[in-house]
Amino acid sequence: MSKILVIDDDSVIRLLIKKALQNQGHEVVLATNGREGIEQAQNLHPAMIICDWIMPIVDGLEVCRQVRANPKLSTTFFILLTARGGVADRIQGLNTGADDFLSKPINIGELQARVKAGLRLHQLSQDLQSQKQLLEAELAEAATYMRSLLPLPMRGNVNIDARFIPSRQLGGDCFDYFWLDPDYLVMYLLDVSGHGLGAALPSSLLLNILRLQSLPDVNFYQPHDVLRALNESFQMSQQNDKYFTIWYGVYNQIKRQITYASAGHPPAVLRVQTAEGLTEIYQLKTPNFPIGMLTEATFVSDRQTVPKNSTLYIFSDGVYDVSQTEYQSWGLNEFTETLVKLETTINLDEVLTTIQQLSGIETFDDDLSLLRVNFS
Repeated sequence: MSKILVIDDDSVIRLLIKKALQNQGHEVVLATNGREGIEQAQNLHPAMIICDWIMPIVDGLEVCRQVRANPKLSTTFFILLTARGGVADRIQGLNTGADDFLSKPINIGELQARVKAGLRLHQLSQDLQSQKQLLEAELAEAATYMRSLLPLPMRGNVNIDARFIPSRQLGGDCFDYFWLDPDYLVMYLLDVSGHGLGAALPSSLLLNILRLQSLPDVNFYQPHDVLRALNESFQMSQQNDKYFTIWYGVYNQIKRQITYASAGHPPAVLRVQTAEGLTEIYQLKTPNFPIGMLTEATFVSDRQTVPKNSTLYIFSDGVYDVSQTEYQSWGLNEFTETLVKLETTINLDEVLTTIQQLSGIETFDDDLSLLRVNFS
């Protein structure tokens, strides 16, 4: 049994509609004016509202506006009852939020047919709303799981902080850092193409594979060998056309050297403070294709000395690949220049706030990951 609210200042029409709809088995609630009808709608959350257009105090259009402004009434089907038959009037009603019209004088058969059709649409909207809520709950659970996989901050001779901001609940970025042995620290960040669940699933799989070092016949101390094995195992033709970029580095704390390889990924940025108090910037990148694009791709590593008190930033392109306005220009060069000017003592939240202020954006368009590695 559906609950239907009838709003009309004419008592005869109210009773006529009530009797016709009760004969169909519906529960009918009556309101004598628009103000009373709005209150009833907010309290009862009816499946349908049948409302007269021309009424004193509050007319039908205003009732419709306020109903549509209430999220709890988003699926309520709204029928405007009117003697107006002009196209312009119907356009105005539809633009206000009405779903259907019923002409005066009322034809009972037409009334019952339109109510029946409107309630079918209401039920469909309800079902879609329920499915949406279920999906959102499942996505939230998946997002919680993804965040639980990411590493905690690291403290010691090497300090690492990180931030992950997906463009949706789930994203294709992931990163990790852990000691291969007491002297060698691995750190990487990868970015699966696309967004949402389709990107998050392979991202979580890759994170677990690399964390468990389960790629066969791979020297995890050699970045180019890791990228080779990943490319052999994750061809996009077998991964629903998904490819990914990655920056993978291994730090030797005895020699103070980092061996690294990147595959289509933005360069990591090493910020070095010289003895003269100057800041030097090194972009760490190798000319490799993204993982999964070419079956016969070859990969190379490079090496960089890491002086004391240096800072390494590893990031996905979401940190600088943002929508540009007529008045703003923001890209990798601007982001790198910002890193030069920033104090390394400020936390990553302040870094992201600074990026937003300088780039003129409120929210990031793409998944964003940012790691800061401080070497004592």
